[in-house]
Amino acid sequence: MARAPLLQLTDISLTFGGNPVFSELNMTVQQGDRLALVGRNGSGKSTLMKVMAGLVEPDSGEVITPAGTQVGYMEQDPDLSGFATLGDFARAGLDEGEGYRVGMAAEGLKFDPDRPVATASGGERRRAALARMLAQAPDLMLLDEPTNHLDIEAIGWLEEQLSTTRAAFVLISHDRAFLRALTRATLWIDRGEVRRQDKGFEHFEDWRETVWTAEDEARHKLDRKIRAEARWAVEGISARRKRNQGRLRALAALREERASQIRRQGTAAMELDAGQQSGKRVIDAKGISKAFGERVILKPFDLRVLRGDRVAFVGPNGAGKTTLIKMLTGEIPTDSGEIRHGTNLEIAVFDQARAAIDDSVTLWDALAGDPSMRVSGRSDQVMVRGNPRHVVAYLKDFLFDDAQARAPVGSLSGGEKARLLLARIMAHPSNLLVLDEPTNDLDVETLDLLQDLLGEYDGTVLLVSHDRDFIDRVATTTVAMEGDGRAVIYPGGWSDYRAQRPESEAPTPQPRKTAPAPAAEKPATKPAAKRSGLSFSEKKRLEALPAIIERLEAEIGKLGEFLAQPDLFQTAPEKFAKASEGLAERQQALAKAEEEWLALAERDQE
Repeated sequence: MARAPLLQLTDISLTFGGNPVFSELNMTVQQGDRLALVGRNGSGKSTLMKVMAGLVEPDSGEVITPAGTQVGYMEQDPDLSGFATLGDFARAGLDEGEGYRVGMAAEGLKFDPDRPVATASGGERRRAALARMLAQAPDLMLLDEPTNHLDIEAIGWLEEQLSTTRAAFVLISHDRAFLRALTRATLWIDRGEVRRQDKGFEHFEDWRETVWTAEDEARHKLDRKIRAEARWAVEGISARRKRNQGRLRALAALREERASQIRRQGTAAMELDAGQQSGKRVIDAKGISKAFGERVILKPFDLRVLRGDRVAFVGPNGAGKTTLIKMLTGEIPTDSGEIRHGTNLEIAVFDQARAAIDDSVTLWDALAGDPSMRVSGRSDQVMVRGNPRHVVAYLKDFLFDDAQARAPVGSLSGGEKARLLLARIMAHPSNLLVLDEPTNDLDVETLDLLQDLLGEYDGTVLLVSHDRDFIDRVATTTVAMEGDGRAVIYPGGWSDYRAQRPESEAPTPQPRKTAPAPAAEKPATKPAAKRSGLSFSEKKRLEALPAIIERLEAEIGKLGEFLAQPDLFQTAPEKFAKASEGLAERQQALAKAEEEWLALAERDQE
């Protein structure tokens, strides 16, 4: 039976700053749809969602919502002005007798409806906005990163609510376990085009690789055809045969088609340098505890961290995960016990609040203005792992373009701010990484790269995260903080912790057995099979080869045009011979580069 459409976008085109975001985009959301909206940071996911919500007006095209259809949008930065408390904001617009829904959502999402708006944190405001949308029960929910600022328990509660709702929803999230559990179809934004697959996010990576492989094969065939036609043009003229103008025009059309193709965005050129090796014992904590007034954060606790360990800290918001890490690194004192650090420790910290970056400064100043990165006497260079680099060149390693270098940090998206902070951290050698919610706002490709880097990193990692999939892929040890001052150590990642934890230790009742959340966590242990068979340097070579091939093709094209000049052989035989020799060398180099690319691509796919 055909499902009724809830939202239809027809021929949508949108341009920001002269750059097209979407062109003639068409898509439909129907009753019962559970859609994952995925794409690289900056691809336009949030912009598309705002177009769907009617908050951004497209340059052309129509957004059609049938009469009587209610669309709810969870704002990233909700405006609570005019409301005294979070509950007042969440209950706005509800009929009398429906306020209880806000209370239920507040309990599940863990915020106090009576909290004054003036003292509420950004995370509490977002949770109130999410509660407001859930309480309104719209026909279509547009959810942009709803799990940000939620702990794992609240994520599980939200997962349960969305799994049982009759409403359709479109979901943007970095949490792969969350997406796998809830979605039945996937919208993929890639270079301004929106593709749809009627399979959930669990199948996205296989689909993406299939599309990209087909695209690479088609581009490779087109390149071969262009080379063959270019060779004919050169050889035909050399042999003084009459030129076929129609065939030359066809060659020009092929080159124009090739030039118009939009190259995929590569992955960030991240690199971690562990520097000098730390001692075998990195941190040895015995009997440490902490309390703030009558509130006990940590009861006496022992932990030994050895070189190479990846220790994840999990638990509800406010349980003391960040406090414990700061105690372990010596940033804040303990109330009792003893902490001993190993030798040669070099610590780098990724702060979830991004407090290390001032929103008012430019990206250039965020790097060049950092005393630890400054190159003496040079305002345009920064010191990166002991070597001077131009600021813009280093920013490009992290997928920022020239125009962004002088833009304020405050104009960046959450994912871009995370990449900028990673750029600062990775500029220095470190053998102890402290990562507090590093996955927030990062796209799938950058997450994959970060996981690979941490897997190859020779140092030690302390990690706070609510991303179950990321913990499973990275952690070798999990420290569970249940919010009662108790911290318990479990070997392995999130799934291992859940399997070992006695039910009596569960801080809240588990979702009912019909909920898909437990089943969704099982796949979190299998993505290891997705890991590439290439080394880090081979991956970088695979990413670099398309540009090398493109450069060689351009040089071959210029040489071909030069050799196509009438009477060149008679008037300038030396230039003709030198150009012919250069053409042969580049054709040989191109063939070698293509063979190398094919070999690496096949291994990467395997």
